[in-house]
Amino acid sequence: MMKTPSLRTLDLAMAGPALLRGQVRQAFHATFDRYESLFQLLQGDEAYYKKPISLRHPLIFYLGHTATFFVNKFVLAGIHTGRIDPKLESMFAVGVDEMSWDDLNAAHYDWPSVEAVWAYRAKVRELVDGVISRLPPDPPQNWWNSPWWVVLMGIEHERIHLETSSVLMRQHALPYVKPHADWQPCRASGEPPAPQLVTIPAQHFRLGRDRHHPEYYGWDNEFGVHEARTAEFQAGRTLVSNREFLAFVEAGGYRDDSVWSEEGLAWRRFAQAGHPTFWVRGEGGWRLRLLAEEVPMPWDWPVETNFHEAKAFCNWMARQTGKPYRLPTEDEWHALRRHAGVEDAPQPSPAAANIELDHFASSCPVTRFAHGELFDVIGNVWQWCETCTYPFDGFEVHPVYDDFTTPTFDDRHALIKGGSWMSCGNEALPGSRYAFRRHFFQHAGFRYVVSDASVPLQTGSYYETDAQVAQYCEFHWGAQFFDVPNFPKALAEACVQAMQGRPLRRALDLGCATGRATFELARHVAQVTGIDFSARFIGVGHQMTGQGRIRYTLCDEGELTSYHEHTLAEHGLDGVRDRVAFFQGDACNLKPIYTDYDIILAANLIDRLYEPALFLRDVQHRIVPGGLLAIASPYTWLSEFTVREHWIGGFKKDGENCTTLDGLHALLDPHFERIGPPRDVPFVIRETARKFQHSLSQLTLWRRRES
Repeated sequence: MMKTPSLRTLDLAMAGPALLRGQVRQAFHATFDRYESLFQLLQGDEAYYKKPISLRHPLIFYLGHTATFFVNKFVLAGIHTGRIDPKLESMFAVGVDEMSWDDLNAAHYDWPSVEAVWAYRAKVRELVDGVISRLPPDPPQNWWNSPWWVVLMGIEHERIHLETSSVLMRQHALPYVKPHADWQPCRASGEPPAPQLVTIPAQHFRLGRDRHHPEYYGWDNEFGVHEARTAEFQAGRTLVSNREFLAFVEAGGYRDDSVWSEEGLAWRRFAQAGHPTFWVRGEGGWRLRLLAEEVPMPWDWPVETNFHEAKAFCNWMARQTGKPYRLPTEDEWHALRRHAGVEDAPQPSPAAANIELDHFASSCPVTRFAHGELFDVIGNVWQWCETCTYPFDGFEVHPVYDDFTTPTFDDRHALIKGGSWMSCGNEALPGSRYAFRRHFFQHAGFRYVVSDASVPLQTGSYYETDAQVAQYCEFHWGAQFFDVPNFPKALAEACVQAMQGRPLRRALDLGCATGRATFELARHVAQVTGIDFSARFIGVGHQMTGQGRIRYTLCDEGELTSYHEHTLAEHGLDGVRDRVAFFQGDACNLKPIYTDYDIILAANLIDRLYEPALFLRDVQHRIVPGGLLAIASPYTWLSEFTVREHWIGGFKKDGENCTTLDGLHALLDPHFERIGPPRDVPFVIRETARKFQHSLSQLTLWRRRES
């Protein structure tokens, strides 16, 4: 395998002034290099554009995505104000989530050439290196809010996609990939030992990192506090091997509906699965698909499955033995890790585990790396857990990446622990918390436990507890206060009234927040798209679309809260669900596909954009001639959202007042004419049971000129 500088996460406590810049620069280039070397496995340009699986973008997206992440986050954090290529930085900004296994992505993208993306990556490398050179050399007092943290975020994000991109390549047709000297798999294989169980004693411990004094970079879900208590249980000494799983396959486990959950059975039938996805049945027997080749089945390697397959195997084992076999909870996995003496810290180099790309570009025998009484407590393959991801007490999203974890608080994303042979940096820390939908494939397998203890139900995702999101849920969907009409509904009605007599095919609710106006527009418009920069807000729209209801908690006073639930049906909107769709996007750099709209509504948006003139100059291209642009804003210009030089009004110009309305006219008049006078629309946001924010938003309507 290619010998590269360490891809381990940095020890922030040791990052003194003499080391910080050099260590971060080394980590960036080593990670960028290793990611680019992975794409040397692809065979020909067609391999970049052919989807390995239907639910994900083709690999050309992932080649560009990790580079654009640096630029987009630098712009958002104010580290760098310029862009390299706005089109690419929009196209490659947001990937395809694996939210539904039967929801095919049919979006059309005009992908750039392979050469163009490689050239773009070279420019990003130069940009990031320059940013690292310019940042203050002293370690920050507050890592979480420092520009250094954003640089580390980009590095660790690329390390995640190093692994996820390799999984896609492993699912690519063999003609599209080729073996490479820098990515050599393990060649050792044999027969595994007979399964054994190890007793793990009862334990009490605390999980969670301190965001005020982080030892290492961490994602938002790792910070906070969780008190864990586990009863005594037994755990498999090794990961479940291909040989052990073969018994389940040969016993007809994939045809036995009784051992599959309802969700697992639906996936199995849809996928027509009859064996693990990386197993290949050939004339000479079973073979295993690796990154770029197939090999005779290594029976003593860990089996790789999704959650549903792992759970079905455990249910089958429970029936066969009469014992309570299941997957471990997150707490139980930490209990066995602690019992094995594996610390939550970067591993020595080379690691005494198949992790951090220290040994192979594949799994290896399940008895190769011992950890106390157990094997492969970390490394080899990720291990599925019973626990759905949830926030620790004190959870906060990072302001520069608010959608890393929050979209997964839905009781559908199961945690995976321990890392794989490919896991580098933060991924390799036992304290990391990654979760995937249960049908998802990763370099993941499982270890079973035998325990009578029930699996605790984590309830963090049932009620939305993020204060800002909950306030907007109430603002859009909750009670009216002081006889003020519902604001998003009033704006939607104003748009429809202004377009009377014209066909209403498509509308865009830009800055849609929790989506009320999106649904209200759909009463009259055939297809409505809601876009918001925040995935936390978009998640509410998705929940309303999918479940027809939302639940959230509001602060009443101090630590006292109240619980609220609202449905589409109570607002007469249940029948328009199939007309709306929600996406994450940047109003200043929208994807080209968002165009041809009869109505665009931008409510309380322009004074929250980092460069509103970009949006206002571009919006003409997204509205049909004769179409309507509705802008509502209280004109609350704040430098925390928009730096002073990008305000479009609210200041003196040549000694005279320049209002935001003046700025709107200056930017929109070449292509729009204003319809009627501006009018103030009131809105009320509830902060507590006795504190409300009462504001006026000025609504202006603009019709795009016919020529």
